Amino acid sequence: MTKKLSLSLLPALALSVAAQTAQAADVPASGWSLVLNKAGLEISSTDIKNSEEYKSSPNSELSGDSQSLVKGIFDLSLIDQQDTFKWENNIFMEYGKTKVRPHGSPNIENETADKILLSTDYARKTWRYWDADVGPFVNLAYQTEFDPNEDAPRTKIARGTTGIKMFDGPIIKNMYAALVGEYDFTYKHDKTTKLAYEVGLKATYPLREGINFNLDTYFRDYFDYNKYNPRDFDYEWNTKADMMVDIYNGLAIGPYIQYFRAKDRGSRKYGSSTIIGVEGTFGGAWGL
Repeated sequence: MTKKLSLSLLPALALSVAAQTAQAADVPASGWSLVLNKAGLEISSTDIKNSEEYKSSPNSELSGDSQSLVKGIFDLSLIDQQDTFKWENNIFMEYGKTKVRPHGSPNIENETADKILLSTDYARKTWRYWDADVGPFVNLAYQTEFDPNEDAPRTKIARGTTGIKMFDGPIIKNMYAALVGEYDFTYKHDKTTKLAYEVGLKATYPLREGINFNLDTYFRDYFDYNKYNPRDFDYEWNTKADMMVDIYNGLAIGPYIQYFRAKDRGSRKYGSSTIIGVEGTFGGAWGL
């Protein structure tokens, strides 16, 4: 007898309940507002019985390993919007873990996402272009994680970013070019200061009524370090794209793809990860 229980349609297509940034029209034109950019939970579970009996079967549904995936995301912003500036304070958290239960072997657990990012961002509204605001900005952030990797300490990075950006337009939500300074004290006895340049883009394009294509991407290239650490990145690139279909009263669903690529100073080749799935979203913004 074999039995399979699956809570998802695909390993990366999970039960997903999320909230996505509300449209600009839902955010008060001036004053304080609270915006829930995203809050979600993805769960996937596959239980395969007697897989040892079917290890030579061409049917992977019988010969594979039992596994489960859990991933949670929380992204919340407190925003002060005025005629001459925008001040945004944000907390972003994500954590994902996959557990593989091979027959006759110990369970294997892998973190697929682990990040806590606290940030404050101040941008001046100096010009208008393409119905968007343009001006200089400064961002201060602290990045850490819930659980350190098995062979590494917990990530601890303080980051300062300054440059110019276009924001809050009908299509361009955030496009910037900036200089980045980092103080990395992840390794207690090997603290590092780094400089990088960074470019990023967050955009929404209406394909047709009720269907939006969303893109969120950044590229960061490090060019100066105060010392050599082989685990420091040379560069990192992160991109997420989705196509959301409005269902009812702010509820939307659609496919997404996320790609991360980076290379550290001690490796000859880059590393990358790709996630493909479907998520449900719901907008939320409240004036204070």
